[in-house]
Amino acid sequence: MGYQNMGQTQMAAQAAEKDGFIAALDQSGGSTPKALKLYGVEESAYANDEEMFGLIHEMRARIVKSPAFTGDKVVGAILFERTMDGEIDGTPTAQYLWEKRGVVPFLKVDKGLAEAAKGVKLMNPMPELDALLERAVAKGVFGTKMRSVIDAANQEGIAANVAQQFEVGEQIIGHGLMPIIEPEVTITIADKAEAEDILLAEITKQLDAMPSDKQVMLKLSLPEKTNQYKSLIDHPRVMRVVALSGGYSRDEANNRLSQNTGMIASFSRALTEGLSAQQSDSDFDAMLADTIDSIYQASKAG
Repeated sequence: MGYQNMGQTQMAAQAAEKDGFIAALDQSGGSTPKALKLYGVEESAYANDEEMFGLIHEMRARIVKSPAFTGDKVVGAILFERTMDGEIDGTPTAQYLWEKRGVVPFLKVDKGLAEAAKGVKLMNPMPELDALLERAVAKGVFGTKMRSVIDAANQEGIAANVAQQFEVGEQIIGHGLMPIIEPEVTITIADKAEAEDILLAEITKQLDAMPSDKQVMLKLSLPEKTNQYKSLIDHPRVMRVVALSGGYSRDEANNRLSQNTGMIASFSRALTEGLSAQQSDSDFDAMLADTIDSIYQASKAG
């Protein structure tokens, strides 16, 4: 247990303070075909889910093993459950990330979104969550991530969305893990700024009600108003606020991010933009190094 605790303390210091960003390598079943297609792997290249997940694991392993993908600029990485269960060069993925790359491992724990109601999509029920969290702890994971969605500036919907996130967050904290709470505001909605004002108020209310010795991380859409979430970044119950790219191009995401003080990136599609299965290792590594540097600089500028 001593080693585990020491590792958690070092991971916590890095997650809370280090310059850099969190890589989101957690596309799940629904979004994997799209992620593979952008990577240059057509659907005809795999016959079933097993082969599909095998190919996306190869893509993620290639990213993680790339020279630039280290704790120097990549603070942490969010893994899909099957990625956590897999290995890189014979070492379990989470352990490989921390011991070989110096990158803090997080696990995506949600089971997708419920039907839209009141302008939001809540998370599906997670009856197996405790068992999954126990496995994550055993595998040396530091924290978790779970996503729900806000599609309108609906007070009741947003309040329910945030309440659900914090309720599950409490369950996660109970296992000694750091929850990344992610109520994503859809970037294309007309009332995005209004939704973000409601979201800020609801998150603040939940944070203020938390025990003083507990913390969460927050993953939020890049806001319409610069420094919209500065009070959350400064809140004693918040370890870190990270931003999702949400469909913005990498340049647009980096530009918006660099204007928000203290916010760092947690990009998924913007991280893998321009990478392809057909690239030679040297081209792939050079492209990824440029990308990592640009996201790192934007995170640092903020």
